[in-house]
Amino acid sequence: MPARDHRGHWGDESAEAALPGRRLSALAEQAVRCTADCCGAGSTVAEAGADRPAAVTHPDLAGLVAVQLRSGDGPIPAALERGEPVDSADLLHDERWPQYRALALDSGVRSSVTLPFRRSGLTVTLSLYSFRPGALEDARHGPVHALGEFAASCLVRDRSYRAALTELDHLGTALRARPVVDQACGIVMHVLGCDADAAFDVLRRISQHTNRKLSDVATGVVSRRGRGLEGDLAALSN
Repeated sequence: MPARDHRGHWGDESAEAALPGRRLSALAEQAVRCTADCCGAGSTVAEAGADRPAAVTHPDLAGLVAVQLRSGDGPIPAALERGEPVDSADLLHDERWPQYRALALDSGVRSSVTLPFRRSGLTVTLSLYSFRPGALEDARHGPVHALGEFAASCLVRDRSYRAALTELDHLGTALRARPVVDQACGIVMHVLGCDADAAFDVLRRISQHTNRKLSDVATGVVSRRGRGLEGDLAALSN
């Protein structure tokens, strides 16, 4: 089935669909559907300084992913390091990755291939598994390649979207706090007989010295109309 037939789900703009786990689950499920002789799939996403979400199409495969991430040994770590596909045509005769190999064979998996997709400091891995040896030799050139590329692009877009929402939230908080900060500055200017820049610097220094948000300091000053603060404000203004 052509990869483009699966992209409708990836185009979902809902907040829930944009969660990394949901994106990875969709990638793994769609990869299985369009790959012959594939018994299951798993996907992960890695980026510097962040957790590494993962998704699998079958519970037995969760252990295969976990043992690799825990030990740092296996097709997924190798693909992340090399930036190119890593496969095993027959795990029965493959002597690499002892822990992964033993667990895979115990689950009935005879062959696997892991494909990495890198975008803007983020790497998605897609691992395909088969009960048959040599069954996935051509998988890297099939529709799963397009699916992986598209998934990585979506995850980068999701990251940018979340960063934009966070920035907007911070901006909204700052805008909501601005009126009370301006009022507090006016009170400090009146109490100390200083200009606006000096008044704001006093509020900022109180915030730093008391480990309180600037908006909380300003709210306190406004609520008391500066009463009882003359000594503290004068000391901090020096």
